[in-house]
Amino acid sequence: MREDILKELRKITPEEQAILNGSTDIDSSLYNLDASRIVDSNRLLERGKLIELRPHTRFIHFPAHTHNYVEVVYMCSGMTTHLINQMPVTLRTGELLFLSQSAVQEILPAGENDIAVNFIILPEFFDRTLSMIGAGNNLIRTFLVDCLRSRSGPIGYLHFKVSDILPIQNLMENLIWMLLHRQPNTRSLNQTTMGLLFLHLINETDRLETGKDSYSNELTLHVLSYIEENYRDGSLQVLAASMHLELYQLSRLIRSCTHKTYTELLQEKRLSQAAWLLRTTSLAITDICMDVGYHNFSYFYRIFTKTYGCSPKEYRKQPE
Repeated sequence: MREDILKELRKITPEEQAILNGSTDIDSSLYNLDASRIVDSNRLLERGKLIELRPHTRFIHFPAHTHNYVEVVYMCSGMTTHLINQMPVTLRTGELLFLSQSAVQEILPAGENDIAVNFIILPEFFDRTLSMIGAGNNLIRTFLVDCLRSRSGPIGYLHFKVSDILPIQNLMENLIWMLLHRQPNTRSLNQTTMGLLFLHLINETDRLETGKDSYSNELTLHVLSYIEENYRDGSLQVLAASMHLELYQLSRLIRSCTHKTYTELLQEKRLSQAAWLLRTTSLAITDICMDVGYHNFSYFYRIFTKTYGCSPKEYRKQPE
């Protein structure tokens, strides 16, 4: 990260100075923390804003709390240790942590050179991000949809270990610079930058840890990767054999981990691919039907219409 940005973020804030002067607790009034232990976006965001940035408060233990917004933590230098739903998560330079509204977070004291920034983000900020990443099956989209609906989903956090992925680091630096310097009329630019960030992160799921049980997380990623690569002709039988599981065992595990059946996950992928082909190619609809793995055009037509609320032909004519 550029040294001028780090220099700005290293400055001791009034809150930190009070801690260095002997205060042993965080100033709850800054976060509107009450007995519910919910950090309130109304205290941290100016009226009308969807996103704000503030340096992480160092030198003190931040007690367990949740947020009524989506929090993204980016580690500019050094490291911080978080307890998320009582699970330890260590964030190192260049890594990203996304927290849903339901995640319970506690933060251990950070040192002077442990520089992190917190993005305070209202869920509606991610509208453009969702439209940019499309409708496929992946943990990232599931996380965002749950955040937008303000519901407690299966994924409490996303931890990306992407310090060596240059495009991601560049996008984070751009976003931090724009928010630090309070550039005017940048909402659309900030939302597009976030969308580009997520498009890159989708390609880095091998560097992702989530707030799910590790086996559940591993299995979900394996199943979704298989569907992504084999949606035209893949089968649950082949997948089960490759994982050395009985068919009924894998079916039960998929439903337990994703709350959907294999068939539902496969259909979501096929239909999202069909929608993408309708928008980006001039292929005949019958050819698209065959290309995504359907051999019965009437069935494809019926489930596409049910899912998207219009026929494939009507969908193709809609403005993007």
